[in-house]
Amino acid sequence: MNKRQLLHSFLAASALSFGLVTAHAQAPTPIKFQLDWRFEGPAALFLHPAAKGYFKEAGLDVAIDAGNGSGGTVTRVASGAYDMGFADLAALMEFHANNPDSPNKPVAVMMVYNNTPASVMTLKKSGITKPADLAGKKLGAPVFDAGRRAFPIFAKANNVGAVNWTAMDPTLRETMLIRGDIDAITGFTFTSLLNLEARGAKAADIVVLPYPDYGVKLYGNVIIASPKLIKENPAAVKAFLSAFAKGAKEVLANPAVAIESVKKRDGIIDSALETRRLKLAIDTVINSPDARAEGFGAVNAGRLSLMASQVSDAFNTKTRVSPDAVWTAALLPPAAELNILKK
Repeated sequence: MNKRQLLHSFLAASALSFGLVTAHAQAPTPIKFQLDWRFEGPAALFLHPAAKGYFKEAGLDVAIDAGNGSGGTVTRVASGAYDMGFADLAALMEFHANNPDSPNKPVAVMMVYNNTPASVMTLKKSGITKPADLAGKKLGAPVFDAGRRAFPIFAKANNVGAVNWTAMDPTLRETMLIRGDIDAITGFTFTSLLNLEARGAKAADIVVLPYPDYGVKLYGNVIIASPKLIKENPAAVKAFLSAFAKGAKEVLANPAVAIESVKKRDGIIDSALETRRLKLAIDTVINSPDARAEGFGAVNAGRLSLMASQVSDAFNTKTRVSPDAVWTAALLPPAAELNILKK
């Protein structure tokens, strides 16, 4: 081999080596993400930035799976099966307080639902128009329903007398109310309200008692991350939250377009219905007066402490909830990136 051939061989090898190093350095960080529920309207908050490539641009390879309840999401992130997730803050608090020795308790890193979506819903024919009317009535909800779990807080705030509970599968909740098997239900407003309409109830005949309107200032869903990921790769968590905020801004600005990303993941959804569901979520718990006052993504320390105390009492946890243990603001994007709420 002459000098020229040797030089070419050396340059080719160097280029190949450099290419491999560069490719390795730029390999996206895999993130397994679990939603709290099925691929419905609010899932657009995560599926839209994924579809637009915002996570990929941030150097992440994000896989988003549907869920079956916040409790399951918290448990799966704690087990290491998922790196991050979307779950009700009360469920996260309960896990912390009931598993004080768990080595991998997830941490909330961004507030999304500034107010709990929980409400009591009934039909006008029940005669229930205010919380006090619920005393002695038969209420129904799955045992893990966020509204049912937090009902003691709602009852205390409104001096509601004892009620009788009936448990059922989530798919039967609204049907049993329509049939008259129960007097009222608890559930997320943007879920049960539309489910009641889908089962033949007229909007004018549905009575909704939202928890936030009746003295219950619980926070709702948050983005959670495993402490392992936070410790080993905080940059990945920061990148995820920045990409999420970028996508969420577009979702809030144009829900109908964002729903198409949900349709791509579940082709049988009713786009018009899920757009309504998403808009309800935006108006009631995302772009709420409390959210605009506190700032998207953030929490109020006093309100967080109060919620920790209320959850400890209502859920009868093994230990008291520590607000500092369940929440960190250290990984939030800059204020300019979180300025996504319309006035």
